[in-house]
Amino acid sequence: MTDRLQTIWVIGAVLLAGCSPGGESVTVYTSQDQVYAEPILQRFERESGVRVRAVYDSEAVKTVGLVNRLIAEKRYPRCDLFWNNEAFRTHQLAARGVLASDVPIEAFGARTRQWVWNTNQLSVAELPPSLAALTNAQWRGKVAIALPLFGSTATHFQVLRQSWGAARWQAWCRALLANNVMTVDGNSVVVQLVGRGEVALGLTDSDDVRAGLRNGLPIAGQPLGQDGMAIRNTLGHVRGAPRPDLAKRLAKFLQSSAVRAALVEAGAIDPGDSAATAIAWPGVVEANAQAVTELQSIFLE
Repeated sequence: MTDRLQTIWVIGAVLLAGCSPGGESVTVYTSQDQVYAEPILQRFERESGVRVRAVYDSEAVKTVGLVNRLIAEKRYPRCDLFWNNEAFRTHQLAARGVLASDVPIEAFGARTRQWVWNTNQLSVAELPPSLAALTNAQWRGKVAIALPLFGSTATHFQVLRQSWGAARWQAWCRALLANNVMTVDGNSVVVQLVGRGEVALGLTDSDDVRAGLRNGLPIAGQPLGQDGMAIRNTLGHVRGAPRPDLAKRLAKFLQSSAVRAALVEAGAIDPGDSAATAIAWPGVVEANAQAVTELQSIFLE
């Protein structure tokens, strides 16, 4: 077989793989935790008769891995719908022309950024009044955060940079490290450290607090207030997707009251409506490369 024929055969095999012999299929890439997303997508399959081909992210790199995959596939998209459990990377894909320009980014449900503290060591009255206070001497070596290069912590830090200005933000980041803040691999690890009493206080997401409480950890959580952020699930329709109509059908299902109730019951999103933070996403996306460079120079050196 010549190289040209082999290439044609491989492309044809890929295209045929996208067609389900048993009926219609839709491909979704999702950064929503598989334990939450999989039952929802299985329910859609049962109710619609449409097969769902789901690609989940890796805990190590969170949403970044899927974003890079979507960018790499931009010329020949395989994904129909991107279900992200936060907003920044979805807007980043829109800016890169990966998402359909005629279908807006859709948002539903929310988690919140929260304080998490060990209830054997702190009371709610002893919480810092703001994130700025974490650089005070009383919190030296007592605080854990996820490394702010991935996931919701990265988004939160970049939103703070936009809100505070680069100079103040950089000074705060450096002061955190000078105050011996512990940086770890993910928000769930923050909760575990706090629960074990290795640190008294941490920054995490509301779903991770709920998971820690279900596991019997002596912790409590509370939204961050003025320094906080609502983290909304977002849906991005891929430009040139093989099955755009099925993507719209799945997107409508994911935004239904039944799915919202299921995600609340599972602990993936907060009950009620979290106050949405006004965020100028185009500005955050535009500043991302510079912000990442600054974060790497501060937290990785």
